[in-house]
Amino acid sequence: MALSLEEFVQSLDVRTLPRVLEIQSGIYFEGSIYEMSGNECCFSTGEVIKITGLKIKKIIAEICENIESCESPQPFELPMDFPGLFKIVADKTPYLTMEEITRTTQIGPSRLGHPCFYHQKGVKLENLTIKQGEQITLHSVEDINGELRVNCAIVRNHQHHSFTLPVTQEGEFYECEDEHIYTLKEIVEWKIPKNRTRTVKLTDFANKWDSTNPFPKDFYGTLILKPIYEIQGVMKFQKDIVRILPSLDVEVKDITDSCDANWFLQLLSAQDLFEMTGKEFPIVAEVIEAPQGNQLPPNILQPGKTIVIHQKYQASRILASEIRSNFPKRHFLIPSSYKGKFKRRPREFPTVYDLELAKSEKESLHVVATKAFHSPHEELSSVSVGDQYLVHHSETTEVLCEGTKMVVNVLACKKILKKSYEAAWLPLYMEGGFVEVIHDKKQYQISELSQRFRLPFNVKVAVRDLSIEQDILAATPGLQLEEDITDSYLLISDLVNPTECWEIPIGRLNMTFQLVSDWSRDTGSHVVRALVEEITEEQYYMMRRYESSVSHPPPLPPKHPSVKETKLTLLTLAEESTADPPTSPKSHRVDTAKKPPSNRAGPCSRAPVGCQNDLARDKSKCGPVAGTNVSTGPLSHRERVSTAYSTEAQYTDSSYILWEYVAQAK
Repeated sequence: MALSLEEFVQSLDVRTLPRVLEIQSGIYFEGSIYEMSGNECCFSTGEVIKITGLKIKKIIAEICENIESCESPQPFELPMDFPGLFKIVADKTPYLTMEEITRTTQIGPSRLGHPCFYHQKGVKLENLTIKQGEQITLHSVEDINGELRVNCAIVRNHQHHSFTLPVTQEGEFYECEDEHIYTLKEIVEWKIPKNRTRTVKLTDFANKWDSTNPFPKDFYGTLILKPIYEIQGVMKFQKDIVRILPSLDVEVKDITDSCDANWFLQLLSAQDLFEMTGKEFPIVAEVIEAPQGNQLPPNILQPGKTIVIHQKYQASRILASEIRSNFPKRHFLIPSSYKGKFKRRPREFPTVYDLELAKSEKESLHVVATKAFHSPHEELSSVSVGDQYLVHHSETTEVLCEGTKMVVNVLACKKILKKSYEAAWLPLYMEGGFVEVIHDKKQYQISELSQRFRLPFNVKVAVRDLSIEQDILAATPGLQLEEDITDSYLLISDLVNPTECWEIPIGRLNMTFQLVSDWSRDTGSHVVRALVEEITEEQYYMMRRYESSVSHPPPLPPKHPSVKETKLTLLTLAEESTADPPTSPKSHRVDTAKKPPSNRAGPCSRAPVGCQNDLARDKSKCGPVAGTNVSTGPLSHRERVSTAYSTEAQYTDSSYILWEYVAQAK
C-alpha cells in the first residue's frame, strides 16, 4: 500500500529502523527534489532508499501568551544551541495504549529516558493494582517470550514496586507533571513525543549570548515547540547519505521484507563502532561522512579516505577554560601528551571555605585579602583590604553570641606583618575575597599539574607545544584547569601509514564509516597523537559533572555599618609581590598562646551550630543564616550556585550547569 512520505513518517516506529522504501510516484519533473551533499537531486519512480534515521532538524517556537506593547508574535525558529532553561508542561492529550507511548516517546537507559504517566482509572494486574492517578515510571521495553512488554515501576511508602505492562495495554494514560529543568538539547533529544508538539515554560536565559535573543524583552513565559524532522538514508548501491524532509511530495511503499540486503552498503557511525567488541579490532573502513572543520590533519578524516581503526578505549583529558572576565570563554580538552609547559597564575577565592578547600600540605597557601570583613565576635579576626595570610588548617572554636556559647568552624591562619606574624582565625562562613600570591616560578607539564595540585587550578602557557604546527593554548591569556575527565575515543591511522595514530572522540564528531575488511597486518609499535580539542559552550556544559547538593548555602557574614567594603582588582595582585614573607612560611607555626578557647569535640560542620535555631528566629542578633552542609561544612561558591533554586525545581545535571553559566553571565 502506497503512502505519502509524511504519512509514512507519522506511522513510523523508529525502533524498527532501518526500513527500505520504494518510490511509487512523485512530481517535480519525473521525480522529487532532495538534498545530497548540498546538491539538489531527483527521485525517480522505482528508486529504492534505505531509511536509517529520523532526527529533529530544527525547532519552531510559538509564544502562547499575549505580550503587552507587542504585536502578536509570529512563530520563529529557535536555535538548537539556545542557552535557555525550560520547564516542561504536561501534555493534556491522553495516550490510548502503551504501544502509542513506546512508539512516540524516548525510553532508554538514561534517566532522561524514564518518562512518567498515570492512568485515568487505574490498572489491575495479577498481583498488583495500580491506583487511579498513581505515577508510573517507564524504564525500558523488552521482548519477553515473544511479547513486547514495558518494564515499569511505582513508589509506595518509599518502596519501589516493579512490574511489566504489555504494549497492547489500553486505557487513558496521561503525562505526569515534571518538576525538572531541561536545556533545549535535552528536550529535543528526549522530551518531544513524535507527532506531537511540546509546551514548555522558559525559566532562564543567558543575556550575554552571542546571538540575538529571539524572545520579547523580559519574557519568561510559555511557548509551544514544534519539531521539524529530517529523514536520513542511503540510496541503492550508493555511499552518500541523503537527507529528506518528510513534507516532500512523493508516495512510497515499504518493501523491507522483500528487498535484497546486498543492495545497500553497511554504514556505521562512530558510536556504532565503539559498541563493537574489542576482539573485532583492528578493521579497515572508508570514511563516508566527516565533520566540517575537525581539528585533525585534513588528510586523515575526509570522505573517500580509507583508514585503519585500531581499537577503542577510554582516555583522560583535562577540561580547561580560558580566564577572562567577559563571555564567551573558550573551552579546551587537554591530553596528558601535550608537550607545552605552564606557569602558575593566581587563583581567586570568594570565601574562606574556598581557602580551606585549596590548602595543601605540600606548600603554604599565601593570599591577599581583596574585601574587608569586620568580625562581630572578639574571638575571631577581622580582615582589611591588603591583609596577607598564610593558610594553615581548619578547626572549631567557641564564641559568645548574645551571651550564648556557640561552635563555629574557623580557618587558622598566620597574618603577615612587616617583621613578624600574628595568629588569625577566620570563620569558614565568611564571604570575603582573596587572591593567591605566587612564589613558584617553576614550569610544569600538564601531567605534573594534575598530579601535584588540586583542581581547579590557574595556569598560563609559558612554552608552547613545538611538536604541533599551531598551539591554540598559547594564545590564551590564562587557563583554569577545572576537571580531570574520561571520554571515549577511537584510535585511527591512515591506511598507508598505520604507525602514526590519532585519537578521535566518539561523542563530538558526526562521522559515518563503511566497513571494508579486517586488518591482519601487524603494525608493531605506533605513535599515538592526541590534539588539544576546542569544544563549544554547549559541549562544555554538557560535560561538567558537578553534583547538585541538597544542602542550604552557607551563612553570610554579618554586615557592619562602619566597615566600608572595597575591592582590589585581580590585575593589581596578579603578579607576585617583590617582597617575600619575613621568613620561610614552613619555619613558623601559629602562636597557640593567642588561640581562643576551642572545643574540638563539637561538630565541626554545623557553623554556627550552638544558636542555629535562635539565629533562624532572629537573624539580626548573630548575622543571617542560610545554612551549611551538615556533613562536610560550609559550601563553596560552586555548591552555593547549585543549591540556590533547589527548593523550586529539580535540575538535571547538564541543565543545572547551564543554569550556573546563565547566572554568571548575568
